[in-house]
Amino acid sequence: QVQLVETGGGLVQAGGSLRLSCAASGRIFSNYNMGWFRRAPGKEREFVAAIDKSGGSTYYADSVKGRFTISRDNAKITVYLQMNSLKPEDTAIYFCAADRSYAGTHLTPYEYWGQGTQVTVSS
Repeated sequence: QVQLVETGGGLVQAGGSLRLSCAASGRIFSNYNMGWFRRAPGKEREFVAAIDKSGGSTYYADSVKGRFTISRDNAKITVYLQMNSLKPEDTAIYFCAADRSYAGTHLTPYEYWGQGTQVTVSS
């Protein structure tokens, strides 16, 4: 089992920044690829960003490319999502996810999920 806990959400004005953290426990963190997803009100959960086990490869949704940065610190067993130039359409619950084998854009392959943290961007 891997337990994931997201923190760092909150209310921010458009154009502002937030950094989300996802702390992991339970297994060897460096064995897991990590992803960030979000669910906006009335919408399906969607891919935001992913990073492989070593941190050498990252992937982004087109909607966040150039504004968001995913990173990980295996020593701190934490993955981060730095969000800059936030827009009202970024308002959503943000979830982190982990999987030993998969590092990509689809939800279903990820085995472990956190409970999510709310991000609200006001205009």
